Amino acid sequence: QVQLVESGGGLVQPGGSLRLSCAASGSIFSIKDMGWYRQAPGKEREWVATITNSGTTNYAPSVKGRFTISRDNAENMVYLQMNSLKPEDTAVYYCHAVISPTPYRNAMIYWGKGTLVTVSS
Repeated sequence: QVQLVESGGGLVQPGGSLRLSCAASGSIFSIKDMGWYRQAPGKEREWVATITNSGTTNYAPSVKGRFTISRDNAENMVYLQMNSLKPEDTAVYYCHAVISPTPYRNAMIYWGKGTLVTVSS
C-alpha cells in the first residue's frame, strides 16, 4: 500500500517563507510525476506545481516566481519551497504522485491528506 505524508505547514506572516515536504512510502516500483495542489476555504482544489521524474517543472501562474518544486528520487520525496507568501496562498496543500506499485500494475494517482498553510499577520 502506498502512502503520501505531507509536513511543513503552519502559520506565517505575509512575505514569509515555508517549505513543505512530502514523503512517499510503501509498495513503490516507480514514481512518475509528483506535485502539489491546494484548496482554499470555500474554493475548489487547484493545481500548484508539478515535477517529472527527470526534473521538468511546471507552475501555476499564481505561484510562478515565488514557489519552487523539487524532488529527491532516491528518497521518494517532493518539496515545495514557498517564498513571498501572500494571504491568498492560505490553503490546505496536498501532495500527489503518479506511482506504479509493481512492475505489473498501471500507474495510479495517490494523494496525501494535506497540510495547512495559513498566511496572516
